[in-house]
Amino acid sequence: MEFLLGIIQSLGHVVVTQIRGVGKLTLFAWRLLRSLTAGLSRPFLVVQQIHFIGIHSLLIITVSGLFVGFVLGLQGYYTLVRYGSEQALGVLVALSLMRELGPVVTALLFAGRAGTSLTAEIGLMRAGEQLAAMEMMGVDPIRRIVVPRFWGTIVSMPILAAIFSAIGIVGAWIVGVQLIGCDNGAFWSQMQDGVDVYSDVFNGMIKSFVFGVAVGLIALFQGYNSRPTPEGVSRATTRTVVISSLLVLGLDFMMTAFMFSTI
Repeated sequence: MEFLLGIIQSLGHVVVTQIRGVGKLTLFAWRLLRSLTAGLSRPFLVVQQIHFIGIHSLLIITVSGLFVGFVLGLQGYYTLVRYGSEQALGVLVALSLMRELGPVVTALLFAGRAGTSLTAEIGLMRAGEQLAAMEMMGVDPIRRIVVPRFWGTIVSMPILAAIFSAIGIVGAWIVGVQLIGCDNGAFWSQMQDGVDVYSDVFNGMIKSFVFGVAVGLIALFQGYNSRPTPEGVSRATTRTVVISSLLVLGLDFMMTAFMFSTI
């Protein structure tokens, strides 16, 4: 009996802790949204964060996009050649990247590179009592520290996703046309005929924007509310990667079902 009560108590503690965490996240998001326009009063800070978040993530995005394009070119050709449709390699690669792989893989890499960096940076400010000192001086740390970094994430993420998709298409062209020998004209013409600007390109950009908001919100929340110890900061960075990755995959499923449903 005591063992059963212990299990129920543990489950109740987990549920209450998760509900409390969702409440803290909601309040944090509300404070952040209220300060978004005020954060633009210092555009230099926003530009600085776009450079820090976007430019420093560009290398891993371009290299990953190139190799993803290589793999898509190979696997797509091996699959399509069975049915005599290897000329459709261009449209297969473009739709795969613009609809799914571009936004999703970019968001996962973004969470691992920029998300953890933001969490660690703000977590160290919390551990060093810099945020508490700003509050004592009457400076709102949400407006001064968090908002510019949030703007940096939501601006950088769609641009990085577009670069990832473009580099991936070039990688697939190198493998499919230059190495394997597919027709160059068919590769690009099939892509132009099969890719729609609104339903494919625009919806992919919407996905990347939503992923940027989600990853930025989780990363900043984890850093802002981390325990002021080295162990607390390290755990916050781990939670950023795990929660952001699961959230991106869940949001991708829901948005894909909504955007591309034929029912």
